[in-house]
Amino acid sequence: MLETGTKAPDFELPDQNGEMHRLSDYAGKKVVLYFYPKDNTPGCTKQACGFSERYPQFTEKGAVVLGVSKDTVASHKKFEEKYGLAFTLLADPERKVIEAYDVWKEKKNYGKVSMGVVRTTYLIDEKGIIIKANDKVKAADDPEKMLGEL
Repeated sequence: MLETGTKAPDFELPDQNGEMHRLSDYAGKKVVLYFYPKDNTPGCTKQACGFSERYPQFTEKGAVVLGVSKDTVASHKKFEEKYGLAFTLLADPERKVIEAYDVWKEKKNYGKVSMGVVRTTYLIDEKGIIIKANDKVKAADDPEKMLGEL
């Protein structure tokens, strides 16, 4: 996980519509950048729907929400449409950004060890500095917690 107080790495990734986004596009706004393991899984769906329900409150506070996983653009589009998600999902199948943000880790699940995305949320300020970093994310509580951080 990247440390608070450090400059967030810039990136360029496609969203669920295939449009490219850079972190630098959001200069002057706070960015909630959250990394999640997989579209359409129970925890990730709870987290995404929580961010979507609260999205108007995030925008009121001058923040944008960006969700990143290693799913494809097509997978993100289906996920967005199925749940009516109100924010941007970024596709990182090559894990460039996932690795730049140090969230590709060894995970243990039912005794099996594998590599995967550790659910992590970063709050980045208007100047691109990480002001909050959390890798002990509870999917259902994360959106409310991040709103409180703003």
